[in-house]
Amino acid sequence: MTGAAGPDGLAVVDKQAEWTSHDVVARARRLLGTRKVGHAGTLDPAATGVLLLGVGRATRLLTYLVGADKTYIATIRLGQSTVTDDAEGEVTSAAGAAEVSGTAIRDGVATFLGDISQVPSAVSAIKVDGRRAYARVRAGEDVQLAARGVHVAVFDVLGVVPAQALDGTPVQDVRVRVVCSSGTYIRALARDLGDLLGVGGHLTALRRTHVGGFSLDDAVPLDASTAELPLLSVGTVLQRVFDVRVLTPAESDDVRHGRRVGPSLRQGPVAAFAPDGTPLGLLVDAAESDAHSEGGFARPVLVLAPA
Repeated sequence: MTGAAGPDGLAVVDKQAEWTSHDVVARARRLLGTRKVGHAGTLDPAATGVLLLGVGRATRLLTYLVGADKTYIATIRLGQSTVTDDAEGEVTSAAGAAEVSGTAIRDGVATFLGDISQVPSAVSAIKVDGRRAYARVRAGEDVQLAARGVHVAVFDVLGVVPAQALDGTPVQDVRVRVVCSSGTYIRALARDLGDLLGVGGHLTALRRTHVGGFSLDDAVPLDASTAELPLLSVGTVLQRVFDVRVLTPAESDDVRHGRRVGPSLRQGPVAAFAPDGTPLGLLVDAAESDAHSEGGFARPVLVLAPA
């Protein structure tokens, strides 16, 4: 969708390897002729797959999209550890994994299901005293990040292939599918699985197949040769991600002015639409017991079509 102020909507991109998420944003800005482009959920340069780009008004939706669950297909190499927990870093140990059985691998994977505490990779983009952790590591600093709670809903072993690393170490390449909460580091899962099995581990391949309700089926490749970047309209995005509430004309006017309306009686943000189908924004229920309300109300947390 394109308005007078410029392009408006969500692009679902299949990021190629070696491009940073910032590279993708920069390319989209040139293609669409606007600086108002942002992304939801960084992908490492070596990773590929679904990256959501908000354009125009849709950049304001990214806050609500970045927290969506993610699905990945990954390859974990057991038998070697690296300084970066992936294939980009120097090998720090090479215990080998020839004796590790498929049963042991599957049993190990099962211990990471559910709510777990995870220490992010030291070369993550997390800020430590104002600087990215990876920048501190590359500067030779010893970075220790705090553990954080994440949720792993699915951690399936798709296949195990014995292999030999470049230095001759016998390893096991484990292909897995992971469905997890936002903020989960697949590199950390690879490292921790290797540690649990006593042989070390790191990530060698990562492809993100889903972000919330958006998948590779929605995605378009974006590279230096891309000439056009299609956008999903703001209304389409709201309908796909949130419960929908069609307001009355009076309620629509209230929301356009940032005023509260009656409760939606639903958990989480609800997409508000005017009777004519115009997307107005997001509402969140809030309980209140005062002279103005006996049963609570819904307040606009995002107004996309102000008065």
